[in-house]
Amino acid sequence: MIVGLPREVKKHEYRVALTPAGAGMLKETGHRVLVQAGAGSGSGFPDEEYAAAGAEILGSAADVWGRSDLIVKVKEPIAEEFGFFRPGLLLFTYLHLAAAPDLARALAAAGVTAIAYETIQLPNRTLPLLTPMSEVAGRMSVQEGAKYLEAFQGGRGVLLGGVPGVPPAEVIILGGGIVGTNAAKMALGLGADVVVLEKSAERMRYLDDVFQGRLRTLTSNPHNIASAVRKADLLIGAVLVPGARAPRLVTEDMVKTMKKGAVIVDVAVDQGGSIETIDRATTHDNPVYEKHGVIHYAVANMPGAVPRTSTLALTNVTIDYVLRLASLGFEGALAADPVLASGVNVHGGAFRHPQVAEALGDRYVPL
Repeated sequence: MIVGLPREVKKHEYRVALTPAGAGMLKETGHRVLVQAGAGSGSGFPDEEYAAAGAEILGSAADVWGRSDLIVKVKEPIAEEFGFFRPGLLLFTYLHLAAAPDLARALAAAGVTAIAYETIQLPNRTLPLLTPMSEVAGRMSVQEGAKYLEAFQGGRGVLLGGVPGVPPAEVIILGGGIVGTNAAKMALGLGADVVVLEKSAERMRYLDDVFQGRLRTLTSNPHNIASAVRKADLLIGAVLVPGARAPRLVTEDMVKTMKKGAVIVDVAVDQGGSIETIDRATTHDNPVYEKHGVIHYAVANMPGAVPRTSTLALTNVTIDYVLRLASLGFEGALAADPVLASGVNVHGGAFRHPQVAEALGDRYVPL
C-alpha cells in the first residue's frame, strides 16, 4: 500500500502523524511512504530522517493526497483539503465529526473511508488512541490556566498553590477521566485545592484511592456543578462522550456567578465544548477571550503546542493500526481486529458510528 503523510495545515499545528521510525517500519514491511516536504519539521523530524528511513519526499500536499491509498494525519482536514477527497481513499486521523458537520458530509459525499482515532474503543471502554493526547491536554490545561490567572493576562492575580498564610487557588475539574485525572495531578502538584465532579461512583472511588484523599470528589449534577463553579478560580472542562457532542454542563447563568478574573479551560472544545459560553474555538496565537468578566481558553488543538512530546506519544499508539491497515487493507484489518470497526465514522457514503450519526442528525448505517 502507498501511505501518505501530508503536512498539517491547521494553524499552529506542529505535530505529525508518522515519525521516521514509523516510516521505516512501513518500508520494511513492503509499503511505500510518501511524505510532504517539511511535514515533520515542527516536531523536530527533518526530511532527511524520513528519506534515510526509505520514505519518498514530495513537494506538495496534492501529490501526497493524490498518489496515496492511505492518508495518515493528526488533525481533521480543513476546507482547503476537501478537494483532495476521492472515492476509496482511506483516511486515518482525529476527526471529531460531531462538531464538524461540513467535514462529515464532504467525506461521505466523496466516498472516503474515514477512521477516527478518538472513537476506537477497546472492550473495557478505554480509548487507546485518544488517551495520550488526553494526558497531554489534561496536564496543559493547568499550565495554561495558571498562566491566565496572572493579573497582566487579565486574571484574578492568584498563584495556583498560594504561599504560607495565603490559601491556594480553587481548581474545579468537570470529569474524572483521563483528562481530568491528569489535570488533577498537575494542579495538586502545584499545591492547588482540587475538586473533581464525576458521574461514576466507581471512578470517584478510584480517584480517592489514587490521590489518597488529597482531592475532593463530588457527584456531577446541576446543583453541585453550580455550587462548585461559583467558587472556582480555575474551571477545567474535561468531559467526553466518544463520537458525540460534549454535554453542556455549565450554563451561561453559572458562568455569570464566577469570580471576576477566574479562568475557564475547556478541553472538550473540539467536541463542541461543555461550557455554554465556550461558543467558538480559539487558536494558540489568540487563545483567550473574556465573557462576563471570566477568561475563556478554548484552543482546540492544545497538544499542538508541545509537538515533540505529543507526536511521540501519539505515534507510539497509532503505528500498529497503521501497519495493520497498510498490510491487510480496510476489510482485512477489520477482520483481524474488530476493535478497529469502532473507529470507522464514514464508509461507502454513510455514517457508520451511532453517536456521530446522531450528533449530525443523520441516519446510522452499521458496517
